[in-house]
Amino acid sequence: MPARSGELAEAQGRCYRHTIECFGPQRCMFESNFPMDRRSLPYVSYWNAMKKIAARYSEGEQHAMFHDTAARVYRI
Repeated sequence: MPARSGELAEAQGRCYRHTIECFGPQRCMFESNFPMDRRSLPYVSYWNAMKKIAARYSEGEQHAMFHDTAARVYRI
């Protein structure tokens, strides 16, 4: 059975939060390896897990990690 979003957030959250604390939200971005990762879990489960991990950060920090950093880095 694929991991549910809460299970993934619990298992991976510590690593993600450590990285965010080391580099700051302005230098981090959430990404995925879909469609290849589809073999291990549904996209919705992955995305919801990332939102759960990011929930402790401010709205601006979340926006940076889910949009602004990628837009800046990839110039889109």
